[in-house]
Amino acid sequence: MNTLVANRDAGRQLSEPDLDPTVLWLAAALLGLGLVMVYSASIAIAEGATSSGGQPHYYFMRHLISLAVGMVAAVAVFQVPMRYWQVAAPYLFMACVALLVIVLIPGVGREVNGSQRWLGYGSLSLQPSELTKLFVVLYAADYTVRKAAHMASLRKGFLPMFAVMLLTGALLLQEPDFGAFAVITAIAMGILFLGGMNWRLFALLVVLLVSGFVILIWSSPYRMERVLGFMDPWADPFGRGYQLSHALIAFGRGEWFGVGLGASIEKLFYLPEAHTDFLLAVIAEELGFVGVVATIGAFVWLSLRAISIGNQAARLDRYFSALVAQGVGLWLAVQTMINMGVNMGLLPTKGLTLPLLSYGGSSLVAMFMALGLLMRVDYENRQLMKGYTL
Repeated sequence: MNTLVANRDAGRQLSEPDLDPTVLWLAAALLGLGLVMVYSASIAIAEGATSSGGQPHYYFMRHLISLAVGMVAAVAVFQVPMRYWQVAAPYLFMACVALLVIVLIPGVGREVNGSQRWLGYGSLSLQPSELTKLFVVLYAADYTVRKAAHMASLRKGFLPMFAVMLLTGALLLQEPDFGAFAVITAIAMGILFLGGMNWRLFALLVVLLVSGFVILIWSSPYRMERVLGFMDPWADPFGRGYQLSHALIAFGRGEWFGVGLGASIEKLFYLPEAHTDFLLAVIAEELGFVGVVATIGAFVWLSLRAISIGNQAARLDRYFSALVAQGVGLWLAVQTMINMGVNMGLLPTKGLTLPLLSYGGSSLVAMFMALGLLMRVDYENRQLMKGYTL
């Protein structure tokens, strides 16, 4: 009888899928929703823009191309074992720092709306800060594993990582890209905390970073304007509160079930960046409270699955892989919360896309690569549990 039970359990284990179907279905659902909503939100903008040649499908087609490139990138990332990613992590991060320097060179980096964040040639462009988010996940995970014995040390555990984040933050703020700096800082801090950093040092890091954010806001007139506009957008609805006030109007118009797909009024040149940073406001207007709650639920579920895959890797003593998976979950959760907070008037306006949904090639491809890493961690976990060697 024991032999029969053992054979049955072994057969069940071998028949289990090699990839987490929940992650695949959630990612596919979000990507599909994003494709539909980007098309809906961008038709009027594309028809009225000279850069698109008046083609209503311009942004939709570019978004579709980004999806295709992202899928290829995710498959390529998935093919590489995690042990190679750990070896490459410091070098990939240094390459991203070099790109952050290059993008600031006059005549090399592209300036859009007062921010110099893009490298490109012709119609092709790359936003280095998006890749930096991905490689910070890898670098912070590798750093934490390498410095595991020194996580309680100020000099050996805390200061080197703090110096690296300070350098990265200084480059991002020169663009300026305060939103990316906030996300990257949250990712690095979260991974260090999950990796066992001494809680006193972690608390010190939090105090230093919060103080730094306050000083940066206080010393910058345009950041102060954003904060003031966020606190009371109706005080200047045609000036600094314009974007947020129209986002809130979109939420109000949507009510419970929305005005219907494609029927948004705010996307018709009232709400700036409707297909990028403020896509959630269009979702709220067209699909209503129910659509927003479903979107939030999908993101929460996907983030929790990433954390769960990381926990599973930790139980298998695969600490680098565990921190990478948890870092991807943190990245997804933090950027989603910031974007949604901005759309709902809970946070000051920041130039951050809604992951997997918003228009934006670099952001979409970087998140696809992150999902490729997450699926690789899950695949290796499952192979080990089936008794295979990596």
